[in-house]
Amino acid sequence: MVDAHQTFVIVGGGLAGAKAAETLRSEGFTGRVILICDERDHPYERPPLSKGYLLGKEERDSVFIHEPAWYAQAHIELHLGQPAVHLDPAGRTVRLGDGTLIAYDKLLLATGAEPRRLDIPGTGLAGVHHLRRLAHAERLRGVLASLGRESSAPGDTEESRGGAKRSGRLVIAGAGWIGLEVAAAARSYGAEVTVVEPAPTALHGILGPELGALFTDLHREHGVRFHFGARLTEIVGQDGMVVAVRTDDGEEHPAHDVLAAIGAAPRTALAEQAGLDLADPQAGGGIAVDAALRTSDPYVHAAGDVAAADHPLLDTRIRVEHWANALNGGPAAARAMLGQDISYDRVPYFFSDQYDVGMEYSGYAPPGSYAQVVCRGDVAKREFVAFWLAADGRLLAGMNVNVWDVAETIQQLIRSGAPLEPAALADPDVPLASLLP
Repeated sequence: MVDAHQTFVIVGGGLAGAKAAETLRSEGFTGRVILICDERDHPYERPPLSKGYLLGKEERDSVFIHEPAWYAQAHIELHLGQPAVHLDPAGRTVRLGDGTLIAYDKLLLATGAEPRRLDIPGTGLAGVHHLRRLAHAERLRGVLASLGRESSAPGDTEESRGGAKRSGRLVIAGAGWIGLEVAAAARSYGAEVTVVEPAPTALHGILGPELGALFTDLHREHGVRFHFGARLTEIVGQDGMVVAVRTDDGEEHPAHDVLAAIGAAPRTALAEQAGLDLADPQAGGGIAVDAALRTSDPYVHAAGDVAAADHPLLDTRIRVEHWANALNGGPAAARAMLGQDISYDRVPYFFSDQYDVGMEYSGYAPPGSYAQVVCRGDVAKREFVAFWLAADGRLLAGMNVNVWDVAETIQQLIRSGAPLEPAALADPDVPLASLLP
């Protein structure tokens, strides 16, 4: 039983944490709810940081999950700008950076992830960026607007440029979703963009070579230059500013700014210090949780980017870094904290918008897990649905590109586990819903 004398603490002020706090109240919990966030901003959503807000199409206030007044109205106690620095599971306390000690009856770790850093010379130069937080996006938005205007690297002269005006140059390390979304935004401002990626295509480890090549072509059509099969080895500076990058194949690319978009690492330091079980770093890491998002300590749950959950549907441990997982995982963890019988088995889902291409991806099909990719629709026009099939015909994942209102059916097909005929999947005259068992 949960009563008004209990205190539930949430560490992490992102979407998962804010939605967990909201759910505790909507489910009738009348005890104390304390939300701890190491950022000074109220909880906000991250997708706009590389999409609408970065593009200048959305204003800053649009990213916030709730109006600031909502937290007081819902009796959510906020500790903004205060990191949690120590967790004591035995005493059920968490200590903040300013020394404040908070006791809890139940705790949710929603600490998220942080950008992986380039471990090369030159990362301390002005003009080296990451994109994870609102402050990063604010800075990068101004940088892209500036790069879109005429600019030149130190030593450039109009004579050396042949008298031609040249926009500023952005080099992006990494051709994953964040790297590509920022590339699209940068091109919309008019900046020159070069993407350096060790794989042979964009999104190679996510979509495989077939669909990775499609997104590569999309960006090339919009003027993005790719340098595949290479890694950054040095960021070259002059007077404290970026002037170029060097790669491990001996190439040098002029640059005014550099974005490191080489993935994110789960923020597990607090859990590790507290002795909670962690997932294998080789499999993505994170805090190990069961299907109820419960850690190895029965009074501590974890959700969002940091949680590596036993997934009942996929029959594997998986850590998902996407918006939908935070949106749904935070509430699921809150209900589990309240004692409800929870089995978190959502089909992983994410979306992306780049130029005039919108896509939704449902499912889980890591490299080596699928036998074939089947497409229906017009791939050349980028209006199609792709399906990743296991050797036994089960649908592992589906991606709809500029085709809408099919994601729910794709997820139902994944859930069914039924073998599917590739020819039927490829035939646009066969309704997807008709393939459901």
